[in-house]
Amino acid sequence: MGIAFVSRLRRPLGLFLIPAMLAACSGGMTPPDDIVGAIRPSEEVSQRPAADIGDTGGDLTDYPVETTTAADTAMVTPLAEKKRLPMIDSDEAMGITQPVQASSGVLTVPEGGVNMDEGLGVARIEGLAEAQANEIAEGNATQVVVDGIGSDTPQQIGQPATIPMSDAGVELGEAPDGGDYLQVPDKATTRRRQTNEGEQVAFLPRLNNPMQMPETMGGMPASEKACRQRLQKLGVKFRDVPRISRGRSCGIAWPIELSGLSGGIQIKPAAQVNCQITEAFARWVKNELVPSSRTRYLSGVSAIHQMSSYSCRTMNSQRGASMSEHAKGNAIDVGKIVLKNGKAIAIEKKGFFAFREKGLLKSVRGDSCKYFSTVLGPGSDRFHKDHFHFDLRARKSGYRHCSL
Repeated sequence: MGIAFVSRLRRPLGLFLIPAMLAACSGGMTPPDDIVGAIRPSEEVSQRPAADIGDTGGDLTDYPVETTTAADTAMVTPLAEKKRLPMIDSDEAMGITQPVQASSGVLTVPEGGVNMDEGLGVARIEGLAEAQANEIAEGNATQVVVDGIGSDTPQQIGQPATIPMSDAGVELGEAPDGGDYLQVPDKATTRRRQTNEGEQVAFLPRLNNPMQMPETMGGMPASEKACRQRLQKLGVKFRDVPRISRGRSCGIAWPIELSGLSGGIQIKPAAQVNCQITEAFARWVKNELVPSSRTRYLSGVSAIHQMSSYSCRTMNSQRGASMSEHAKGNAIDVGKIVLKNGKAIAIEKKGFFAFREKGLLKSVRGDSCKYFSTVLGPGSDRFHKDHFHFDLRARKSGYRHCSL
């Protein structure tokens, strides 16, 4: 019972003891009066006159609460001597007391501007616009001058000066005797006159050459161009001729006219064939026929007489037969071979004692099968008793028909 009563009294005592303790601790924190009187704002001290600071005999009515001592004077003097800092880019910061005067006269631009040409010693140049303006002002303009532009009654002023014609005026339409003007000649007349006078005239190349025209514009395919390049390397003499077309069965898309082979061999008459059979024929003559003739006759080949090249007909000209390879320019027939020593060898069946001629013809038939897909000649049938037939017929099985 006694313990419970003590615990109840502890709470009110605590509430009174805490404020009493705080008041006792804070009672000694008040600064002395002499220190409070010595504290003044820095701006107020800096604005006071220096004579008032530290002068005990002065009039202190303005500062009744302040008592100045030697310690106070030592503390306030640095603040009184403090000055305002100058601006960084001012004359005071740079140490300049007076404005700098220019050592030379002030530069002025003349009213007409600076003449650089005169300073450089160059003569004055008259511009195009100025020259035209002077011509118009003097009435000597080479062009028509019109006054009153923008009004309802514009009118021409003066007449344009005439321009003297040169010697080329004849071509441009001026009469040689100075009379009336002639008509301007057309291009054909100009080219004809230039050709007669021996002048060199440059013209733009025309794309009428199938070798130069792109394939997309109807030019020659790349395979045909490559074939013709191989013919040139073989020394074949040929020229491109216009397309041959006679319906769906006859014609040559890119025909050539074969007139000669390497070594000066002539083709009589010139044969119209395609490029593929021409290349095969040229290789056979160069690699087989010429070496065989030199071996047996000690002479090369001078000319080859062909009996048929392009011809729109059936095989062996028989009615109802399939179209011949001649109808596509894919075949050539040889009827006679002339050597350079003058000997002519006809393609026909030889007698018993014609050993060299029979040997040459046999080698021709045997070696030519490496270059052509079809080889026919004397002994094959009655249609080929007097000539050799060479063609490049394409067969599905790749079969080559060589009648030996």
